[in-house]
Amino acid sequence: MKLLWGFLLLVTVALQFRLWIGEGGVMEVWQLQEQVDVLRAENAELEQRNGRLDAKVVNLKKGYDVIEERARLDLGMIGQNETFFMVVSHND
Repeated sequence: MKLLWGFLLLVTVALQFRLWIGEGGVMEVWQLQEQVDVLRAENAELEQRNGRLDAKVVNLKKGYDVIEERARLDLGMIGQNETFFMVVSHND
């Protein structure tokens, strides 16, 4: 009888060890859940960034005001019937 109880105790301990610490156990599930949470937060940030970039693309494709502004700022262009003035200051 003691042998049977000892065997059952050993089997129970082995199963508990595998449940908590072994491959596919509770600890591994907790770690994977933390990784999933981190990746979901990162994906949410990237989706927001993609939304902003999509809005910029649509605006650049359809809005001529934005194209004109980019040409003025990035390329230094001026429009028709406009006069360019450059103000130079002297540093004493």
